[in-house]
Amino acid sequence: MSGRELWTQPRLRAAWARQDWAQILREYRRAAGISQRGLEAVIGLPQPHISAIESGRRRVTSADVIARLTEGLSVPPELRGLPSAPDPDGWGPPAELRERIAHGHATGRTDLRTADWIGRVLAQHRRAEDEIGGRDLWPVVRSQLDSVTRLIPGTSGKAADRLMLLAAEHAHWLSWVAHSEGRTGAALAWLDLALGWAMDGSHQDMTSWVHRVRSYYALQHGDPRRAERTAQAGRTGQPSPAAAAAAAHQEAMAAAALGDRDRALRLSDEAVRLAARVPDEADRPGWLYWLDPTRARLEAASAAAACQDWAAAAAGFREALPELTGYPRDHAHYRARMEDAERRLSRA
Repeated sequence: MSGRELWTQPRLRAAWARQDWAQILREYRRAAGISQRGLEAVIGLPQPHISAIESGRRRVTSADVIARLTEGLSVPPELRGLPSAPDPDGWGPPAELRERIAHGHATGRTDLRTADWIGRVLAQHRRAEDEIGGRDLWPVVRSQLDSVTRLIPGTSGKAADRLMLLAAEHAHWLSWVAHSEGRTGAALAWLDLALGWAMDGSHQDMTSWVHRVRSYYALQHGDPRRAERTAQAGRTGQPSPAAAAAAAHQEAMAAAALGDRDRALRLSDEAVRLAARVPDEADRPGWLYWLDPTRARLEAASAAAACQDWAAAAAGFREALPELTGYPRDHAHYRARMEDAERRLSRA
């Protein structure tokens, strides 16, 4: 694996965002499968110095040493000069990003290898968030988004559309992290950018998904009527079965909150049927990598719980949960929901 390929590792990129040099060297060596002695030739520092950095006995402060490490470790361009982690006022999109041209122009040919690379590492970030957390990866994804949007004005046609989808994926991810940190306004601002880029690029699935996420936010903030309308918007047009399944489930949750139990259960069943049509990850949009038939059944159990059908909810969680591999945070969430449903059922 080349030095650049090693930087697909989310833990390594998160360590770089923190400028945690001890962790950077450890994660780089782990990914490369080399010892401290093997790292000597890569960065030009003797093994005792490497050991001192990794143990915390030596700090990295010299600009010359930082430059040597940056070059030796083949740090990708989009990670150099990272923005800092967001301060209390820095969660939303900056004005410069809002003003950046997002339409393609026939001004030349853009090398899309950078976009391919950034798309790959974003896919890794999605999967890593369950274990690492979004806050540490925030500066990395912000920098990646800047790299993508700088490419857009130099492209046209399908290449520009492709870049706009990648930009929308990044903006959605940033929205999700901001929302999880309680930054509702910033989350909606990022989601607005994602929707605009998705529509500019004619990406129906991302447009549907953004509506689904906005519906989720509305429901979380106690506005089920708005959540229902927004989820319905996510089902218009011709989204793929996976995107339509996600929107249908979200509409089911909104219907349950509004007390329309029968409609909620019908929508939930529809979501399961749609997800069953695309059991293979390769047939789903990248951001819906997780929505396999097992996850769809767990979401159906959640809808049953929202309808206070505790027997169906407990049975659904109990049957599907053993098939959910990985995702420790999600596994804990669904297990807690199952135990709650079982307690409520026993008291009924």
